[in-house]
Amino acid sequence: MGSIVLSGSPLRAPSSYGPRTGPLVLSGGAFGRGSMDDVRIALSGTLLALAAVALVVAERRSGYFGPTPSGPWLVSAVLVGGVLAAAAAVILPGGLRRTGLLVVGGAALLGLAGLVTAPTTSTDSARYAWDGIVAGHGTSPYAHVPAADDLAGWRPSWLFPAGPCPGGRFVTGAGVPSGDPLCTALNRVGVPTIYPPFAQGFFTLVRALVPVSARFLPFQVAGLVLVVAVTAVLVVAMRRRGTDPRWAACWGWSPFVVLEAVNNAHVDVLGCLAGVLGTLVLAVGGRRRRTVLGGILLGLAVVTKFVPALLVPPLLRRRPVTLLVSIAATVGLSYVPYVVWTGRGVLGFLPGYLSEEGYDSGRRFVLLGFLSGGAATTVALLLLALAAVLAWRLADPDRPWTAQTVLTGSVLLIVSPTYPWYSLLLVPGLALSRRPEWLLVPLALEARVFSPDRWPTVVLVAAVLVLVASLLRARRRPLAPHRTLEVVS
Repeated sequence: MGSIVLSGSPLRAPSSYGPRTGPLVLSGGAFGRGSMDDVRIALSGTLLALAAVALVVAERRSGYFGPTPSGPWLVSAVLVGGVLAAAAAVILPGGLRRTGLLVVGGAALLGLAGLVTAPTTSTDSARYAWDGIVAGHGTSPYAHVPAADDLAGWRPSWLFPAGPCPGGRFVTGAGVPSGDPLCTALNRVGVPTIYPPFAQGFFTLVRALVPVSARFLPFQVAGLVLVVAVTAVLVVAMRRRGTDPRWAACWGWSPFVVLEAVNNAHVDVLGCLAGVLGTLVLAVGGRRRRTVLGGILLGLAVVTKFVPALLVPPLLRRRPVTLLVSIAATVGLSYVPYVVWTGRGVLGFLPGYLSEEGYDSGRRFVLLGFLSGGAATTVALLLLALAAVLAWRLADPDRPWTAQTVLTGSVLLIVSPTYPWYSLLLVPGLALSRRPEWLLVPLALEARVFSPDRWPTVVLVAAVLVLVASLLRARRRPLAPHRTLEVVS
C-alpha cells in the first residue's frame, strides 16, 4: 500500500499490527523509541484537551434555548473539536500496549466537557427524569401524561417552575383535566411517554440514586459512563481481532458523541452498548447459548429505543430462528410487567410520534422530496426493505458490523430523522468496520438543529459523498485485517 501524507509526515500501513522496534529518525536526529512515543502522546493529549475546550465553547455559546440562538458557534466549534480529536488520534502511537488505555482515558477526558453545562440542544433528559420520578413513586409512566393533575404533588420545581414561565428550555402547557396553566421543562407534556421498558428501568435506577432536587447532571454522568464503557468494549474487541485500537476514537473522541450522549444525555447510548455487546457475542459464533445471549443483548437494545433493530438483519446468517426467538422473547418479557401495570397504554406516544414526524404522509423523506406523499412513502419502504435484504445476504457473519454500518447509515439517510442522536447507533459500527466516511451522516442530521432550510441540501450532499467514498473503497483492494497506520522510519 502506498504512503499517505498528513501534514508533511508520511504514514504507511505495515503488514502486521504490533510494537515497533528500533529508533525513529526525524529531521536528521535519532530519538529513542520510548522518547518519541512520549512526545506523540503528549501532543495527542494536548490536541484532545483543545478539542474539549472547543466543545465547551460550543455548549456555552450555542444559545439554542436563548432568544438569539448562535448556530455558527455550535457548528464551528464542534467541527474544530472534531478535527483536533482526529489529529490527536492519528498522532497517538498505535503500536503500544497502553494505546487502548489512552483511547479510553481520552474518551473520559473529552466526555468531561459534556458535563459543563445543562443539555445544549435537547430537553429529552427532563422527560427521563420525570419518568424515573413517577416510577419511583410506584406508578407506571405509561399510565398518565405529565400534565395530569393527579401527579401534581410529585413535580419538582426545576421541572415545573411556579409563576410566570421563564422561557428558554421551559414551555407552557395546561393541566389535565383542569386546564390550569403549566410551565415545564418537558416536551410533549400532554402525551404519555414513548420510551420502552429497558429505558424506563434505566431512568428509574438513575433517579433512585439521587435526590429529587438533582437536575440534569445525573443523566449526563450516566451518559459519560456509558460512552467510556462503549469505548472500552470497542478497544478490547479491536485488540482481540488485531485491529488498531485508535479506531475506537471514532466513537470515544467524537464531539458529536459527547454532545448527544453526554451533554444532551440521550438514552440511545445505552442501546448502543447493548447492541455492540450483542453483535460481538454473535460474531464469535460457537454454541447455541451464545446465540441466545446475543439475542438477549440485542433485545435489550431494542427495548431501549427501537432503532437498534437495524442491527439485526446482518446477524441472521447464523441460527436465525434462535436469534429471532431470543430477541422476541426478551422484548416481550420486558413489556409484561408494564402490560400488567398499565394495559395497552404501554405503546405510549409511539403511534402519535410516527404521525407527528410525517412518516405516514411521506413528507419526512428528505431525499424523496421530489415525489408526492404516498409515492414517497411507498418508494421509501421499498428502499428500506431492499437495504435490509442486501445487508442480510451480503453480511460476513464473522464481521457483521460492516453490513450493519451500511444498513444503518442508509436507513438514516432515507428516513432522515429530525433527531440527529438517532445516528449514535451508527458510530460504533463504522469504528469497527473502519468506514469513517459514514460520520458524514450524523453531521448532516445535526445540521438541521440550526439550519432547517438548508438541511435537505446538506443531507443530499452527505449521501452523495458517502456513495462516492463507498464506490472508491469498493474499487480498492480491501485492507488486510491486521493493517494499521504507522510513521515510516
